[in-house]
Amino acid sequence: MTVGFQHTPSASSASPTKRALIAAFSLYASVGFASVSQVTITTDSQHRYIKANGLPDHEHGQFPNRGNPHRVIAQSYQFRVPRHPKLTGQIQQTGRYTFGVAINGVPFDPGSAEYWKNDRSTGWRKEALNVPGKLGMDHHNAHVQPTGAYHYHGLPHGLLHGSSSSQHSPLIGYAADGFPIYARYGYRDSDNTGSGIRELSSSYVLKTGNRKNHEPTGRYDGTYNRDYDYREGCGDLDECNGRSDVTPEYPDGTYYYVITTDYPYVPRCFRGTPDDSFRKQSMGRAHPGNRPQGHPLHDGPPHHHPPRREPRF
Repeated sequence: MTVGFQHTPSASSASPTKRALIAAFSLYASVGFASVSQVTITTDSQHRYIKANGLPDHEHGQFPNRGNPHRVIAQSYQFRVPRHPKLTGQIQQTGRYTFGVAINGVPFDPGSAEYWKNDRSTGWRKEALNVPGKLGMDHHNAHVQPTGAYHYHGLPHGLLHGSSSSQHSPLIGYAADGFPIYARYGYRDSDNTGSGIRELSSSYVLKTGNRKNHEPTGRYDGTYNRDYDYREGCGDLDECNGRSDVTPEYPDGTYYYVITTDYPYVPRCFRGTPDDSFRKQSMGRAHPGNRPQGHPLHDGPPHHHPPRREPRF
C-alpha cells in the first residue's frame, strides 16, 4: 500500500502534529497485505484526497459465504474531504452518502439493504450486526456488496490491531464531511489529556416492551434501526456519535466521530457538509468516487458543541 502526501514544508520539517499524522498513515501502510491494498493520500490547501482500491490491509473473512454470496473485488475509489471542516449547526442524515473511509481505503457503510416486508418506505431497516447470521459479516464487522466492495459496518478490528484500552484511539479514518474518525477510547475529560482513558458510549438506548401496531411484531430487540431511541446525555456522544475533544492528532481540539461497540456502531448522520465524492447512486451506476454501489446507506441524526480551533494539517 502506498501513501502519498503533498505537504509544504516537507514531512521532515513539518510540525509535530503533521508528523504524527504521517506516522499514523505510514504505520498502516506497513501492515500486512500491502501487495494488494493500495491507498494514496494527498492534500492541497483545502482538501484531502484519498485514492484507494478498497482492499483491506488485514486478512478478511471468507467470501462468498452462507450469509453473503459476493466475493471481494478491487474498486476504484477517489474520495475528497475538506481539510478544515466546519460544523453547520444542523444534522444531515447519511441517507445516500457513504459515511466515511478508513485510512486503509475501506469505506464505513453501516446501512443494510434489508427492510421489514422488503419495503424501504416502511423505514424499518434491519440492523446488519443484529440480525441472525449478521449477513455474513466477518470478524472485522465487514462484508461485501454485490459490486464486490468490502466495507465496515462496525468496529474494524483488523485496523485496530495493536491499539490499547489504556491509550486514546488512533485516527482510523475520515467522515465524508472531513471530520476525523476514532474508535472506542477517548479521554475521560474531553479537554484534558491527563484525565485518563475510558471507552466512549453512545447515547442511544434500546426501547422496552413490544413494537406497536403497524410495526414489525415482537419486542424491541435491536433487529431494526427504529428499535432504538436517542437520549441526550445518557452517554458520552451526541446523535451523530461524535463529540468535541482534543486528540493526539488534534491537540487544539476538533469535533470527531466515534465507532462504538454499541448502537449505532458507525454514525448515521453528519454534523458537517459531506463531500459529493461520497454520494451513492442507484445500483450499478457510477459513484462520483469512481465506483458502482451495491445498496443504499442507513439513516440515523443535534447536540451543539462550540466550534474549536481548526487543526492545521
